[in-house]
Amino acid sequence: MTATLVFTNGHIYTQEPSRPGATALAIRDNKILALGTNDQMKALLGPGGEWIDLAGRAVTPGLVDAHVHFQWYAINLTRVDLFEVPTLAEALRRVAAEAARLAASARPEHWLQGRGWSQDLWPGRGFPTAADLDQVAGHLPVYLSHKSGHAAWVNSRALRLAGVDAHTPDPAGGQIQRDASGQPTGILFETAMNLVADHIPPPSQAQIVAAMRQAQAQCWQAGLTGLHDFDGRESFLALQTLHQNGELGLRIVKNIPAYRVEHAVGVGLRSGFGDDWLRIGGVKIFADGALGPRTALMIAPYEGEPHNRGLAVTDKEEMMSIASQASAAGLSVTIHAIGDRANHDVLDVYEAVRHEEATQRPQAAPLRHRIEHVQVMHPDDFARLAQLNVIASMQPTHATSDREMADRYWGARAQY
Repeated sequence: MTATLVFTNGHIYTQEPSRPGATALAIRDNKILALGTNDQMKALLGPGGEWIDLAGRAVTPGLVDAHVHFQWYAINLTRVDLFEVPTLAEALRRVAAEAARLAASARPEHWLQGRGWSQDLWPGRGFPTAADLDQVAGHLPVYLSHKSGHAAWVNSRALRLAGVDAHTPDPAGGQIQRDASGQPTGILFETAMNLVADHIPPPSQAQIVAAMRQAQAQCWQAGLTGLHDFDGRESFLALQTLHQNGELGLRIVKNIPAYRVEHAVGVGLRSGFGDDWLRIGGVKIFADGALGPRTALMIAPYEGEPHNRGLAVTDKEEMMSIASQASAAGLSVTIHAIGDRANHDVLDVYEAVRHEEATQRPQAAPLRHRIEHVQVMHPDDFARLAQLNVIASMQPTHATSDREMADRYWGARAQY
């Protein structure tokens, strides 16, 4: 069999102990055909094939990102980018520029959306307000997601359209930030984000599919060939469309939101169901919030905030109910937990689930339950994590992006 593409003069890393490396690689129809020496691989090159001299460059297996909100990432590529913006003034300048563009082309009810802001990068580190946005985009409803995805910054028009005012109660698992008079400031934490987000017209399936096409090309450029997705039903449908059309170029493990667990169990979905390109992972639950907005659930209060221990997005009893139902149906469980109290509670849940599995299904292979992030954990819980055979799904980016915040808000606890 001949090759259509050959790479030579490289450092080919296989991660296969019996053959850890090679200097050349042959490809046919976008699949690896063979590994070997330069001469061996050149001999496989067929008529019209392409030969690329790597000149000593490295080739590794594709990377798999174990925590991605793929629809959120894809759609946000077309929105205002506020990542790493160093000042409030620069954030407002970008919002003003987008507002001017939309004013010339869009209907008055069009929503201005963006993502990536972090008040911890700005002088003073205070949260921004609706009044700040009103100055530059008061004529449009504005919704801007925090870098963490666990808070939103909205303007007064967005609050009015959503009917959020001083009399609106905090939803379960969320909080409306308020000023001294009780009025919403424009910052919404956790489930309170939905009070406004639910009023934003969602993108169509065609728009999501188109955005994912663009996004997967960006993933390839970063060396990603697979990812674990944590978005909802619309994301799953779009991924299926790409797969059916032969356009899915990433290997996807699709996790299921907790609110869909009954439907997933009812239609018989199990972890691992699918094929090499798109398969089911586990059921995703949120135990708490995040460090940036100080909503990660802690045993002791945040440094300098004696009344703030974060938020329980899902209480332990509900987590137990969801996890038990999923496990009994052959679905692994994946729980977002950042604070030490959240991680402790999640381990309590997994301890009970492992007991159910051992007593009710002793012959079944252990499900690969996970904790997403595991950013701070009480030392007493380290051994439990190992004993329960729970995967610590950790993201290296937090080690750099969050380290100053961790020291500031968690103090000595940050070492854990």
